[in-house]
Amino acid sequence: MKVLLILVAWSILLTVSWPLALLALVLWPLVWLISLPLILVGLAMGAAFALIKAILFLPARIFGYRL
Repeated sequence: MKVLLILVAWSILLTVSWPLALLALVLWPLVWLISLPLILVGLAMGAAFALIKAILFLPARIFGYRL
C-alpha cells in the first residue's frame, strides 16, 4: 500500500511539475544511501536498549513475574 501511495504522489508531482519529479527520481537513491547509516545506528541502539531491558528484568523473570 505504501508503494502505491508513493507512486500516486509521484505521478501527481509529474503532472504538476515534471522537472521536479525527475529530480526527485534521480536524487532518491542518494538520499537512501545517506540515510542508510542512520538506519543501522537506529537498529543497533534498539538492540542495545532491548539487551539492557532484558538484563534489568532478569531477576523479576527468575522469580516468576510475567511482563
